[in-house]
Amino acid sequence: MVAGHAQKETHVPDTTGTWLTQEAYDRLQQEYDFLAGEGRAAIATEIDERRQEGDLKENGGYHAAREEQAKQEARIARLRQILRDATVGEAPADDGIVEPGMLVVANVAGREMKFLVGSRESADGTDLDVFSTQSPLGAALLGKKIGDETSYTAPNGNDITVKVIAAEPFTG
Repeated sequence: MVAGHAQKETHVPDTTGTWLTQEAYDRLQQEYDFLAGEGRAAIATEIDERRQEGDLKENGGYHAAREEQAKQEARIARLRQILRDATVGEAPADDGIVEPGMLVVANVAGREMKFLVGSRESADGTDLDVFSTQSPLGAALLGKKIGDETSYTAPNGNDITVKVIAAEPFTG
């Protein structure tokens, strides 16, 4: 930095991991604890009971229980990854700059949309659309402020223009 010249600070939002409120993190941790503990035990008991019913090739209950076990193990793995990589904290600053955890109103290709930039887990129990920071729209908006215009390339190859109308912290 040259003496006498102030360097402009650029706001760069943290996009590592999944941003979660403490409440969302606790809810996901409870789900993980249940599935990895009581849930696993229950499905193992169910599989064992179905196995004892006889011929496994024609035992629909056994195959359904094994399928349920696979779904449960996939959810446990997903929860483990979310919780491991989560950034937990308070809602972001109410400074109108788009970052994870912000509720955004934007004009997207001529249509007004309201959505959360973050993770689906943060918005469970709401009917909000959610765009991750890795999605084309989410990535294009990071660091933008109210009044900014930007564009992104949609998966179909079209360029989509976006104007930020409002951005405020999502409080859940």
